[in-house]
Amino acid sequence: MKREWTQLWLKYEEKKNCGNGIYFERLWIEGFELAHPIVSNAVKEVKMGAAGMLGLQVQEEQGTTGLCLRRTDKNTICAEGYALTEQDGCLTVEARDEKGLLYGVFHALRMVAMEKSLSGIRLVENPDNPLRMYNHWDNMDGSIERGYSGKSFFFENNQVVVDERTVDYARMVASVGINGMVINNVNVKNCATWLITDKYFDEVAKVADIFAGYGIKFFLSLNFAAPMELDGPQSADPLDPEVQSWWELKMEEVFDAIPNLGGFLVKADSEGRPGPFTYGRTQADGANMLADIVKPYGGIIIWRCFVYNCTQDWRDYKTDRARAGYDNFIQMDGDYHDNVILQIKNGPMDFQIREPISPLLGGLMKTNQMLEVQVAQEYTGHQIDVCYLIPMFKEILDFQTYCVEGKGTVADVISGRTFGNRNCGIAAVCNTGNDTNWTGNDLAAANFYGFARLAFNTGLSAEEIAEEWIRMSISCEQEVIDTILGILLPSREIYENYTTPMGIGWMVTPHEHYGCSVDGYEYSRWGTYHRADHLGMGVDRTDKGTGYAQQYHEPNASMYNDMNTCPEELLLFFHHVPYTWKLKSGKTLIQHWYDSHFLGVEQVEEMIKAWESLEGKIDGGVYATVRGRFDRQLHNAKEWRDQVNSYFYRKSGIADEQGRRIY
Repeated sequence: MKREWTQLWLKYEEKKNCGNGIYFERLWIEGFELAHPIVSNAVKEVKMGAAGMLGLQVQEEQGTTGLCLRRTDKNTICAEGYALTEQDGCLTVEARDEKGLLYGVFHALRMVAMEKSLSGIRLVENPDNPLRMYNHWDNMDGSIERGYSGKSFFFENNQVVVDERTVDYARMVASVGINGMVINNVNVKNCATWLITDKYFDEVAKVADIFAGYGIKFFLSLNFAAPMELDGPQSADPLDPEVQSWWELKMEEVFDAIPNLGGFLVKADSEGRPGPFTYGRTQADGANMLADIVKPYGGIIIWRCFVYNCTQDWRDYKTDRARAGYDNFIQMDGDYHDNVILQIKNGPMDFQIREPISPLLGGLMKTNQMLEVQVAQEYTGHQIDVCYLIPMFKEILDFQTYCVEGKGTVADVISGRTFGNRNCGIAAVCNTGNDTNWTGNDLAAANFYGFARLAFNTGLSAEEIAEEWIRMSISCEQEVIDTILGILLPSREIYENYTTPMGIGWMVTPHEHYGCSVDGYEYSRWGTYHRADHLGMGVDRTDKGTGYAQQYHEPNASMYNDMNTCPEELLLFFHHVPYTWKLKSGKTLIQHWYDSHFLGVEQVEEMIKAWESLEGKIDGGVYATVRGRFDRQLHNAKEWRDQVNSYFYRKSGIADEQGRRIY
């Protein structure tokens, strides 16, 4: 069957042999059962990959050369890990379990797709994070909240869709090590309510079974107020015995109908959604109630820490949304049960182009925690503007929290290395839809691919990941690789240059979150985020301001608290800075802003020239789609430049030193 969608990095097009053909002439299995769904799918991938890339029909027979899939108990290989070794024409994939075997097979196929020789390979790969998850914000009507790639391929017209695209999606995410999936929107009550009713059990179970065949735990977003919406108690008080009894019966029903269900993702007490605070209870009360009920089924409750009061009066200079996550959760550290994971956004605000790391990461020392990032480009260009996010994710993972000496990076904390947690890991809000190319902008697929590769192996560099993706998805020609690397790697800084440098964030069109609106704020009656006046801009989050900087461990707290030691890329997040303040470059703050926004536009123009040099050298459809997006990005960059520079010129009364036109 010809697909109406691309296969992204699994397109298995003809590749140079590079001596790899000998390993795919035959295949045999030692210690695993071919009847196991994951093993069966691994073998199918070998056959598809060998046929498409090498023109070979794999024979299932043992020989002295070929591909051996072997179970092992070597202590160097952990759960879901694998080893790849080659000797004398025999390539061996070894693993303790079926998931590891699948990942090892995909690694071998990745090498072929990149036109890399497998000869003499000796490697062991163990996943760095126990749970590696994508969170979809898909709605049952087919819309996607913060979706920039078409409509949902999971839902259509309030029905669950199960088809070949479901299978292809599972294949793609499994190939890069994803082992957890939430398919429905955590923000929309109906989608999170009705999927736990018998109207949808059969179809949801089919999706869960498909994912299970690729080693992926299936999760659902859950509405904390579901009892009140499903003719249960007219309360969601987690300490109410009647509410608890309702949930016990409901979970028995749900887990019986969906055997491969791993648990639930919950958003409560935020942006108008009810939660434990509604009843005077703690977040731990709510999470633990659900966790205790799902525990007999092996279930996990993932509880989002995005809890804040959206009606706070932002004009009060002591009010600070950034404080909310830490203030709402730190006092309950140690109160959460062992099958609760707190899912913490990478920053204290909301997926901005640059913000500090949430102080909850490493601040919590007795609680399971996982990192949440956003691959969907909600505040970073809507998959119109090119913004390769993997360098940002690397910065987040490498951040030193100083919670434990020698094991204090965010990567240490979420992997379980710091505190010995087993229920922990990393999640990303996904960026896929039913567009033919899955991600709208073909270059946005680098983030989709890259997050998963980084979640499995945090030691990979952003450049290594980007080159893998280019080779597998676009071309193995070095000129093409170098050109696209030159576009992707600096794209985050370029986007930052023409939008909101130095950590100030926001300034986007309210609700839509694309395009410039300098005073834009979701809840406009409560003021602006940047707090600019005629003297300067930025938010005083020091011990003399909102006190947010003091939520960090030392020496971070002192570093952020002092304008002289605060990293300049975050200066306006932590300080209200005079326009005349001299930066390390010797420029004043206001001149840096003028220069940055002019530079950002020039950099986008250079990106376009680089892309145009690829015409005729890559797939014509990919070229045309990305080229069209670049036109929109350039328009966006110019609007940001003109609006921001004009606004701050009028605020400050300080002219551009270079005499450029400020509209």
